[in-house]
Amino acid sequence: MHTTYKNYIGGQWIPSESGEIYPSLNPANVEEIVGYFQKSNVEDVKHAIATAREAFPQWSKTSAPERGEILFNLIYHLENEKEELAQIITKEVGKSLREARGEVNKTIQAMKQFSGEATRLAGETVPSYDADIFAYTVREPLGVVGVIAPYNFPLGIGIWKIAPALIAGNTVVFKPASNTSLISVKIVELFEKSGVPAGVLNMITGPGSVVGREFGMNPELKAVSFTGSTDVGVELGKAVTARGGRMQAEMGGKNPAIILEDADIDQAIESIVVSGFLDNGQRCTGTSRLIVLKSIASDVTRKLVAKARALKIGNGLESGVDNGPVIDESQLNTYLHYVKTAIEEGALLECGGERLVDGDKANGYFVSPTVFSKVTPNMTIFKEEIFGPVIGILEVETYEEAIALANENEFGLSSTIYTNDLKKAFHFVRNIQSGVTHVNLPSTYFENQFPFGGKKESSIGPREQGSTALDFWTEIKTVYMKP
Repeated sequence: MHTTYKNYIGGQWIPSESGEIYPSLNPANVEEIVGYFQKSNVEDVKHAIATAREAFPQWSKTSAPERGEILFNLIYHLENEKEELAQIITKEVGKSLREARGEVNKTIQAMKQFSGEATRLAGETVPSYDADIFAYTVREPLGVVGVIAPYNFPLGIGIWKIAPALIAGNTVVFKPASNTSLISVKIVELFEKSGVPAGVLNMITGPGSVVGREFGMNPELKAVSFTGSTDVGVELGKAVTARGGRMQAEMGGKNPAIILEDADIDQAIESIVVSGFLDNGQRCTGTSRLIVLKSIASDVTRKLVAKARALKIGNGLESGVDNGPVIDESQLNTYLHYVKTAIEEGALLECGGERLVDGDKANGYFVSPTVFSKVTPNMTIFKEEIFGPVIGILEVETYEEAIALANENEFGLSSTIYTNDLKKAFHFVRNIQSGVTHVNLPSTYFENQFPFGGKKESSIGPREQGSTALDFWTEIKTVYMKP
């Protein structure tokens, strides 16, 4: 008997007015249903927004440090339920238990950062031309806001959007990814246990084409924060901004890594494996374009292929597994499509490129870590985001050619260079067109106390996290006072 989970509106778990439900499947074994969830309609979204609007006056008048105290409690509950949360993430997303535990730990780190932001909700005092005028600024909440979280880091990204929105004094309507609905139910339960009042946080599950569209169209939602594909983010952004709302979107990436001749190649390869293969490449900051100097290309290719073949693929709950399955059939087909296209366009398949169906893998969406060499800038594999464990290697003659190719893309989220040449490292940092960059580190490396976001088609709106975490969720009021 499978549990049917409900929407969370006004502090109550209630069914959708549609009367319909959908299953969330374990991608390691699609015969295992994790749970059933509400296939919500527009009326459900409107109900959640109206409820959040009613809760806003009281929540926004609660002092910011008091709001922070409530969210500080979340750290305790995350710590207390750490293992259960990791198990659910592995069952729903497919990632290895090691990576799922890492996501929970990162979420705890994020909450330590965010809960302190409640006492740093600062304005500024600026001298007036008139000696009798005292002038200052304060930050105020926006009202009812929407949060749309993705499947790849459902706990982490869900919480690091919701928490700053609440700390700023907003009330939230949360729409999780449909295939990670159970961990999202747990998120709401955690906030509820922490003392978030009824109506302040509401959750609606269901299709993006219905729920997400209403987020875009409904003028009662003052802001929407979205993480997902660039196509969806751009369309949603147009709808939200056309009605005068605020939009924040973290979207696609086609992140380059450059390895120069003087780099520690073994260290670089270890980093590329972490950023390009782990979590099945289902990270917006994952490395997918590897740009290498010709003189070391064969050495890099050989070592990367050896590492790719050595990765253990299986059910993420089994010990020693490096990668579980990709999230669903659609993502499996995307992977297979891009592999086929790369071969047809002339890239050389060095390893991988196939669905794995041996033994217990037959009922899941397992794929092999994949390396292509002989990739050229005109190939699809060089340009488009795959969101799978696929790395394309391009060979260049010079560093100058390498950085030009690295910047030759519509995305600009993350990047990295491996070198011991300080001059080239600084040149790269100054000239690479990405919102996050690294030297001798995986392109996926991040810490919550620093701002996160991209350039070009990778981001819309203010950065998330760090010192900028509250920028999107507040507006500034300027006060002139003459006693």
